[in-house]
Amino acid sequence: MGVVVLDHDGSDLTRRCLLSLAATRWPSGSLSVVLVDNGSSAGLAARYGVEFPEVTVVDAGRNRGFAGGGNVGIEALGPTDYVALLNNDATVDPGWLVPLVAALEADPSVGAACPKIVFDGSFVELGLRSPTREGGGGDRRRLGVAVRGVRLDGHDAWRSAQLVEGFWGLQHDSRDGTPYQWTNGEALLRVPVRPDGSLPACQLLLSAAGATTVVATSGDGRTEHGVGPEPEWTEVAIGGTPFDVINNVGSVLLDRGYGADRGFLERDCGQYEEAEEVFAWCGAAVVLSRRYLDRTGVFDEGYFLYYEDFDLSWRGRAQGWRYLYVPGPPVRHLHSASAVEGSRLHHHYTERNRLLTLTRNAPAAMALRATAHHVLVTASYARRDVLRPVVRREDPSWEMVQRRAGAFVSYVGALPHALVERRRLRRARRVGDDELLGWMAGGKG
Repeated sequence: MGVVVLDHDGSDLTRRCLLSLAATRWPSGSLSVVLVDNGSSAGLAARYGVEFPEVTVVDAGRNRGFAGGGNVGIEALGPTDYVALLNNDATVDPGWLVPLVAALEADPSVGAACPKIVFDGSFVELGLRSPTREGGGGDRRRLGVAVRGVRLDGHDAWRSAQLVEGFWGLQHDSRDGTPYQWTNGEALLRVPVRPDGSLPACQLLLSAAGATTVVATSGDGRTEHGVGPEPEWTEVAIGGTPFDVINNVGSVLLDRGYGADRGFLERDCGQYEEAEEVFAWCGAAVVLSRRYLDRTGVFDEGYFLYYEDFDLSWRGRAQGWRYLYVPGPPVRHLHSASAVEGSRLHHHYTERNRLLTLTRNAPAAMALRATAHHVLVTASYARRDVLRPVVRREDPSWEMVQRRAGAFVSYVGALPHALVERRRLRRARRVGDDELLGWMAGGKG
């Protein structure tokens, strides 16, 4: 049994991950842990060699992304029946491996076993309600207030806040490129509590198209705040009983070919306590059968980051492999700690690699529709963020247009290799498209 962990300047997160792995209950001497130095700025062998002598540190030579670094770690493990992948921003319970390996041993047709992955820490909810007005200038959205930042106990918490529902999606300020999201008048977000479970002091950076009032509710508390065009930090009271939030309980195939975390942002209320077959597995925490890897292959290193696990899952399914979600001790994951969700890096590779995955694995018509849809959506962003502001003599924001155009150009550059791989993968498949697309949530593509 082997575990692969990747580090790219993970520092304290990697140490925390290794400490949790060291407590794993497994027969003595039969658990190998490989830590891949994936282009870290300081050598990991010197940093962790004394504290974790049982961990083998392998130098990848450069940052090869999750795909390349993962392959380096898998190869370094050598002959072992099972390979676990674990993000360095995750921690595990001592008994996490037992039910996953048992599921693989019970059925040789199962190539991967997925644990319950929850977000690190616990959360409370905060509701925002405000009047709405039409964006104007062709923007028909009903806009409430713009949420531009979150502070907890005086520290930036934008990355750890969860914008659950009632938001229009990511936008960027034309002046400095900072991200924000408009509410649609009724919105729900979550903020993490302190490690001891106590509630932190919370501030939101809010603005609106004109003077308005926003009502904030959390637990039994309710407060009203005036909001105007200039962003201002607003104190909001938070309350209620903290709860765990699900990150992933297996992965799903959505309409238009998006890969997504099953159960994402749901409260963990015990609704996923039965083993279930799932379409795909998540590379943040998974145990893979070596037989599965030997027959399906490892990650395509052209992906670098994001969707490499979904591509490998799809490839395996097309060859007849199955995947199980297996409930047990949850893995706690500090979501997007390495590549910030919504960042240029995150956006580039998720957009590009989704199109590559469809080109390699999906029916041709589905892949072509997704490509055309990407172009049309990019044009809609250009109209909203560039053309409309110019007509209104306002500053345009090129951020989303440039991101999406850059991802598409990169996709086109990778297309020849993807088409070669498509021909190879189509010849190797044993399961038809109709059966595979039967897994799609929301209907077939």
